[in-house]
Amino acid sequence: MSQPRPSFETVAWRHGAVRILDQRRLPAEVAYLDCTDHRDVVEAIRTLAVRGAPAIGITAAMGVALGARSAAMLEPAVFSKRLDAILAEFAATRPTAVNLFWALERMRQTADRDLHRGVAAVVEALIAESQTILEEDVAMNRVMGAIGATFMQAGDTILTHCNAGALATGGYGTALGVIRAAWEAGKAIRVVADETRPVLQGARLTAWELMQDGIPVTVITDNMAGALMRAARIQRCIVGADRIAANGDVANKIGTYSVAVLARHHGIPFYVAAPTSTLDLSLASGASIPIERRDPREVTHVRDAHIAPDDVAVDNPAFDVTPAELITAIITEKGAFRPEDIHRLADDPAALQSYRVG
Repeated sequence: MSQPRPSFETVAWRHGAVRILDQRRLPAEVAYLDCTDHRDVVEAIRTLAVRGAPAIGITAAMGVALGARSAAMLEPAVFSKRLDAILAEFAATRPTAVNLFWALERMRQTADRDLHRGVAAVVEALIAESQTILEEDVAMNRVMGAIGATFMQAGDTILTHCNAGALATGGYGTALGVIRAAWEAGKAIRVVADETRPVLQGARLTAWELMQDGIPVTVITDNMAGALMRAARIQRCIVGADRIAANGDVANKIGTYSVAVLARHHGIPFYVAAPTSTLDLSLASGASIPIERRDPREVTHVRDAHIAPDDVAVDNPAFDVTPAELITAIITEKGAFRPEDIHRLADDPAALQSYRVG
């Protein structure tokens, strides 16, 4: 059952442009955007052509490198101000996914470190750093997948919400990386994918991605999960994350909290898989996580079909927060942790290499 790396690339640096798989057009069409201006990358992030916390961070890093490349002829002081403006443009796109700000800070630090060598050197360093961020993400996902696969049992049917696969990362995936690793280990698992209203990332993206790998997947509407759990048709749940607070509270796609509550009621383990770049240990709890609110049209329309009355009031938060007490474990590339212990990564990361959820 060994599977190759996904045949598609979510985001890549190609010949001085940022190449993005346009996820708005999946699954009907596999189409790529070749962005030669950093503003096109900003728009791709804002409009969900690329989405998923790790992928947003990687794409923003490449977009910053692209913007810096276009400013390579400026004097150092002017270049630095221009770079600040570019960083600010990307920071304004998606407020909840902390990987975005983590990646932007890495790019800022890279520029500050190399500016004394001249603008040309900074540009090359920024391009290289964006590729390092991509490569690190794929490596972290594979380690995370191997760790998480030990929690999955042969014969399990695993529920996932939204898309946390290769489409949401540099490759392989977080929650779907765990599922991929279990499948590659020969465990006969099945996946149930919530459709994930309102943008349907589960129905459109998770199902498409798993089908590319031949992993059995069934799509359900979001309101079916409880009935399947009650009928003992779900053995485990696993999701990704967009931000994790110091107390183990997790922000993820809207609807995640409902799945976690249902899982707790039915005695089903609920796992979160995310790289350490998703941790925001500066926040004491999930109450401080900023929640992005999106266009009401995402709720009132499916594609171009209008499904709600004209002028109806709409609430469209893109994320919710799942309290730590509902989470069985948070799986990272550093190990699997009880949510209440995730803050220990800031205290003594080296001491946690052998730490393991029992």
